Amino acid sequence: MVKALSVVERLEKAVSDYLLWMISADYASGTIIKHERLLNHFQNFITNRNISWEQVFTYDTLNGFEKHCGLHFAANALRGLSRYLFKQKLLPGPIRKPLVRLPEIYEAYLHYYEKTRQVHRSSLIQTRTVLSALNDYLAKQDIDLVAVKIEQIDDFLAEFNARFMPATCRHSRSYLRGFLRYLYFYRKILKRDLAPLIVGAPMFAQAQPPKFLRSDEVKALFAGLSRGSCKELRTSAMVHLGYTLGLRPKEIGLTRLDDISFAKREISLPDRKSANPIKLPLPEITIKAIAAYIVGCRPESDHRALFLTFSAPFRPVTAATVGHDITVAIQKINPLASAYWLRHTYAQNLLESGASIFEVKQMMGHDNVQSTKRYLHIHTKLMRKELFDETL
Repeated sequence: MVKALSVVERLEKAVSDYLLWMISADYASGTIIKHERLLNHFQNFITNRNISWEQVFTYDTLNGFEKHCGLHFAANALRGLSRYLFKQKLLPGPIRKPLVRLPEIYEAYLHYYEKTRQVHRSSLIQTRTVLSALNDYLAKQDIDLVAVKIEQIDDFLAEFNARFMPATCRHSRSYLRGFLRYLYFYRKILKRDLAPLIVGAPMFAQAQPPKFLRSDEVKALFAGLSRGSCKELRTSAMVHLGYTLGLRPKEIGLTRLDDISFAKREISLPDRKSANPIKLPLPEITIKAIAAYIVGCRPESDHRALFLTFSAPFRPVTAATVGHDITVAIQKINPLASAYWLRHTYAQNLLESGASIFEVKQMMGHDNVQSTKRYLHIHTKLMRKELFDETL
């Protein structure tokens, strides 16, 4: 009969296999050495405390190990090990912070938010944090959610945001606006929409017209796109998708190989923001840019995402990577530009080609026509024609 391995032996084997996998996956040597050192400390931590195997890969153990090391990044090595063991089907799941369930109305909104918006898991966690704090605040003040007033929301935000930087405060206001809109429009439990009354930097920013590239800048952008390296080929494909289809960085990052039909010359966007799926025609120039990247540089991977990282383990790129790479390319032409300028330029091209405001809304994937109307301010001629029906 085969003798069962002890916790120490199982953990030692798991760490050894994980480090060998990191080597085979071409991780940087510095990363491997750091993980090896931290995981050796972790093995000693488990041995000295006589922790059972069932408790080794739990959030409480991770917290205890991190405090023991005194290093906030010590948990990264343990999280990496748990993800590896999960993929090897040796753990039921990777280590994650346990979620405290909120009252039904909050959980219903979080489910709705996840299903209808293109949100990263971190944004979902941050939204949960804000809503949890709101729930605690209302309970402490003995305020019923259905009877909440804007003054009370303001008081909550003042208390909650007191310890955060301005950027985090803006995000908190944005998360709360979404929840309040949901309560008014979808659940109909508020007597009025309180979301517009939460005034902050994002609200004032909307008064500014969208920025876009002029025709000479567009020509310079595409003339300057280099294809000498894999990253440049990937960036070129991203820029083409942003300019010819007006895709958001998030939508570009979520694009899968299965979404593209080269035979039909079209792309499907099933995961579009606000749950507005659509099929769009792919211009030949964009097809060629995508094909050049796929054939020339896309890493071999089980992932079906179109755009992958170039370092092992190959993973889908994030929206931040897409935005950064496009922005770097555009700023060679206009130092003030950002990735979203391509989307704004696409909207202008639609309007100038004679598309109605409702057609632009559909192509841009907006929630409502109010968002699309912002693009009428792109330049004076279009604004006068659309708003005053002037012949120009």
